Amino acid sequence: MDSLTSHNWKLLMLAGALVSLLACPGPSEAQTVTGQASAVQATVLGVLGLGTTTALSDTGTLGGTSDAREASLVTGTVPSLLTGEALHAVTIGWPDQVASEASLGSLAMTVAGTGISADFVMARALSVLGSAGTGLTNIAGLTIGGVPVFPTGAPNQTLSLGVLSVVLNEQILSAGGIIVNALHVRTLDGLTDVVIGSAKAAITSSTGSLPSLF
Repeated sequence: MDSLTSHNWKLLMLAGALVSLLACPGPSEAQTVTGQASAVQATVLGVLGLGTTTALSDTGTLGGTSDAREASLVTGTVPSLLTGEALHAVTIGWPDQVASEASLGSLAMTVAGTGISADFVMARALSVLGSAGTGLTNIAGLTIGGVPVFPTGAPNQTLSLGVLSVVLNEQILSAGGIIVNALHVRTLDGLTDVVIGSAKAAITSSTGSLPSLF
């Protein structure tokens, strides 16, 4: 190939590169997703402040926008604290959204001498790219200390019961996402902290720059 022909090929290649860049719709975008769900998260502190955290039917965290994780148990127990049945948790990522859900049935729990039971507890969290995270819960047949409790459906419904704090439909907003805890029970001294039905979902986009020609 002579020098003139070689020069012409270089011009054509450069022109092709410019056309490709001009046809590009804009800066590149990469999505970062966060998703996790668990039927039970329980932390109990003992002497000297040493504690034990137990998670039942925990999916772990999503690995990317095309990942899906699930965990389930026929029955689950945290000794001296709670039992439950049909524990289930799932989290799924897509390029534009993340959805998580956690649930269990036949909850029987005793915290600081107070009995808490429910027929069914469920939390759902959804995050869509470019929108605020949304969540909902379903708590059926809830009783605390033998007294029926009827959730209002409003986020962060809080009940103060002596040494206990109980939050129904707890919703915590974060950048691009939300954490939804269906039932959050803790003692005021901080020794016991239990979340029944926890779902986390978040997706954010980061903009990258176009590659340089030179």
